[in-house]
Amino acid sequence: MNTPNDPYAALRYPEFRFFAANSFLITATLLIQEVILGYELYKMTHDPLALGFVGLAEALPFIAMSLFGGHLADRREKRSILQISLSVIILGSVILYLVFQPSVVAHLSQTVQLAVIYGVLVLIGTAKGFYSPTSSSLKPFLVPRELYPNSSTWSGSAWQAGAIAGPGVAGFLYVWLGLDHSLLVVIGLLLVCLVLISMIKKRPVPATDRPTDSLWYSLSEGFRFVFKTKIILYSISLDLFSVLFGGVVAMLPIFAEDILKVGAEGLGVLRAAPAVGAISTMLLLTRFPPTHNAWRNMLIAVLGFGVFTLVFAYSTHFWLSALALLLTGAFDSVSVVIRNTILQIFPPDHMRGRVAAVNGIFVSSSNEIGAFESGVAARLLGVVPSVALGGVITLLVVAYVYAKSKELFTVRLS
Repeated sequence: MNTPNDPYAALRYPEFRFFAANSFLITATLLIQEVILGYELYKMTHDPLALGFVGLAEALPFIAMSLFGGHLADRREKRSILQISLSVIILGSVILYLVFQPSVVAHLSQTVQLAVIYGVLVLIGTAKGFYSPTSSSLKPFLVPRELYPNSSTWSGSAWQAGAIAGPGVAGFLYVWLGLDHSLLVVIGLLLVCLVLISMIKKRPVPATDRPTDSLWYSLSEGFRFVFKTKIILYSISLDLFSVLFGGVVAMLPIFAEDILKVGAEGLGVLRAAPAVGAISTMLLLTRFPPTHNAWRNMLIAVLGFGVFTLVFAYSTHFWLSALALLLTGAFDSVSVVIRNTILQIFPPDHMRGRVAAVNGIFVSSSNEIGAFESGVAARLLGVVPSVALGGVITLLVVAYVYAKSKELFTVRLS
């Protein structure tokens, strides 16, 4: 019989294995596409703001659709929503492949080509607005409640493994296969994700005691639950501001090209470094969960993230920069496991989709909006000062949340 003390407990459930495998593969695949697309756009434009617009093009539709996606996840069958959303993402990748074909490029100005690329990113962001809350709300139904911390660690590890593999492979794919064939690999891997999702059984829709509520009431209910549950609100806020201002991922092509001068291969290492630190830490967390003294650990983790963001900002040595990024990933992984466990334990079954959508709006989309913020800040202040400012803001946010949330130090998640 599986117990919460078994480090492999969640992986003993076949459907959770399919879920984790899909989480790994879709993360790796979309990051491959993001890295090679960002590198190609920077080569085309040599403009940091062009990289920022990549994030904005995905974030705005994600924010616009995520709450409705969470509403559907709570009221409709989840596997079907995932299949439809992923099919739309695949369609977007096919269009990206076509728009870079020489026969098409010859008939397009750079402005039109960029408009099509950003339009596809809007389409993908819209699909992710449905996919993300549905995937998050499905996970708790795949394992028993007592295994939520273990499943959060493994699903986070799968995501981080994808975050390692994707950027690490992307630079080499770009060099060895070129942009066109790399995009074909992306399309093929997304089709495999579609197969993995299909191997998870359909689940009945959770019952709600207010089935006739208006759409607006249903959408706003997730926000109300988050704002009245302090541990969810503060955990989301910590990640929101640290990623929004402290993230450096969008600027890595500039560091690789202009500051560290390590090219596409070095960019792959830099992109993978945070995830290497994260998955290494998460493997340790399967045996030493951070959910005892969870709030203290959460604050320490975000503090460490901010400190090593500052180290990266001022480093001019490739391996020191990679080490600093690795440690940001290590600290970030602790906060991810704690936050995901909180999000599995506290929301009721019939609200998981909407609470996951609120989390996605305030955290997941902050990656994309953070990319835009980084692009604007880099344009106005310069790349290094903009990253350093993000690290400082992260430290200030930790100090503020610490002062406001001392009662959460007594909360136990395990």
